[in-house]
Amino acid sequence: MAFASLLLVVLASFIHASWNLLSKRAAPVGPSFVFAYNLIACVAYAPWVIYLLVTGDGIAWSPAGIGFVLLSGLIHLAYSLCLQRGYQVADLSVVYPIARGTGPMLSSLGAFLILGEIPSGQGLSGLVLVVAGIGLIATQGDLSAFRRPGGQAGIRWGSATGCLIASYTVVDAYTVKHLGIAPVVLDWFSNLLRFFLLAPIVIANPRQALERMRGYWWIALGVGLLSPLSYILVLAALTSGAPLSLVAPMREMSMMVGALMGMLILREKVGPWRLAGCAVLIAGVILLSGA
Repeated sequence: MAFASLLLVVLASFIHASWNLLSKRAAPVGPSFVFAYNLIACVAYAPWVIYLLVTGDGIAWSPAGIGFVLLSGLIHLAYSLCLQRGYQVADLSVVYPIARGTGPMLSSLGAFLILGEIPSGQGLSGLVLVVAGIGLIATQGDLSAFRRPGGQAGIRWGSATGCLIASYTVVDAYTVKHLGIAPVVLDWFSNLLRFFLLAPIVIANPRQALERMRGYWWIALGVGLLSPLSYILVLAALTSGAPLSLVAPMREMSMMVGALMGMLILREKVGPWRLAGCAVLIAGVILLSGA
């Protein structure tokens, strides 16, 4: 994988971990929060999208392209609601790693079976190490973490979220790599579709929606700006020629970033198992970057 593509995915991992930490703080708000940060994302990235639409740079509309953009929006909506619900009923340390661990495995399988990418031994080894590292970071060597209160719910919602991650990753990779839709345009129209589909929920009781969002607008602003950016960087790496079967698991560096943020910023206790998980994850990323 080219160094520029690797740099894009690493930067996306840092941004992704940051907006998920913010999203966890707004878990009680539910769909109103998803609506709010989608609105912010649509407004913030509109000038960039309008420029591309006017100039036609990187845009190749076709019936298939429109269909895949709509499909992407529907999957992303289900993902956003599923993730937010998971954060309502279970811990971030359970939902997030399961979602991020399930996603790359299924995405890589989709890349092999649907996109026709050919796996290498080094790439498969890197994928296994990435997933193993995620498991160590999440459980710290204690699988009973998933049996504690919220653990079972975390497994269910994390797994469901991971399946949706894999689905939109394969769909979006095909859209930007084979149908010629620019990454920011794909993400923006996906956000726009989510905005309109969630609008009836907010319009039905706007006072309740505003009440739920009280004190959470700054968090919505952060997620609305960071969430699209992290994914646009990943799609840009795919557009530049990086294979999905390597990009998908490399995105899981965000788990390592989250652990480091907890240690350095939140002063959380980090035991030997979590440090070992970070080391295994780094080894997997190194293998993937050279595949």
